[in-house]
Amino acid sequence: MASEPVDVVLSFGGRPPTRERADAARNRLKVLVAAEKLFASANATDVTMEDIAREAGVGRATLYRRYPDPVSIAQALLGEHETELQQRILFGPPPLGPGGEPAERLSAFYGAMVDLLERHLHLVLGAETGRARFRTGVYGFWRKHVEVLVRASRIDAPASVVDVLMAPLAPELYEYQRGLGLSTAEIADGLRWLATRTLTPPPVNGLRPH
Repeated sequence: MASEPVDVVLSFGGRPPTRERADAARNRLKVLVAAEKLFASANATDVTMEDIAREAGVGRATLYRRYPDPVSIAQALLGEHETELQQRILFGPPPLGPGGEPAERLSAFYGAMVDLLERHLHLVLGAETGRARFRTGVYGFWRKHVEVLVRASRIDAPASVVDVLMAPLAPELYEYQRGLGLSTAEIADGLRWLATRTLTPPPVNGLRPH
């Protein structure tokens, strides 16, 4: 007699572990592998649910039961990498983690984001472009982090400067800059320049505050 499919425990994209039947787990992994391949080999924004279902060898109903659209699949794939970076920001050593000066921490954040964009741009383009970018929970985390740094910098800045500092991390802009021939080091250097000029307090009586 065939045994019943066993339950497996999964934790993906920083979410709490949930229990999942073995057949559902197999389908989930097939979908994610297929989607990763398609996002990497084509324009991520052109990938459709039908493309993913066909590549994964699953029915569209199976696909839609778990994911409403390609963006949600890209977000699931990207979640692991973004969660790891969030943990480094919250608990890691400075300057990315707590303890550094705001300008140094923003510079480190920019450098880490450039690295993430370079390694996973196809996923970010599928998950966080256009208005969809602002609806993701991780965008809210990044924005809050920058807001905290701006407030800690002791500069008199308008609230809108937070969004100005987030704007250079748009994946479409990163893709455009790489297409111009800018290297990752050049892009990161430009962002570090922006962080230093923006969050370094002005001198008081000719001296920088410590």
